[in-house]
Amino acid sequence: MFFIFGFRTKVDRSGVTQQVCRNCGNSAAQVVTRRRTSFTLFFVPLVPVRTRYVQQCTYCGAEYAIPATDARRVSVD
Repeated sequence: MFFIFGFRTKVDRSGVTQQVCRNCGNSAAQVVTRRRTSFTLFFVPLVPVRTRYVQQCTYCGAEYAIPATDARRVSVD
């Protein structure tokens, strides 16, 4: 008998906000995404391992992690 297990990351768009980018300094749309990594067994996600929120500038493409409280304030568009 053998088991197929691993990790899978699901990316969900949480929203878009208009802010000044920390990297390039331009006022551009910032896309906020939630990245949830889960332990999978036979390709079925069982246990969430980690949840991260990332903000990405649409002008320069820079990505940086943000706290969950800041990500929850952004409305879904």
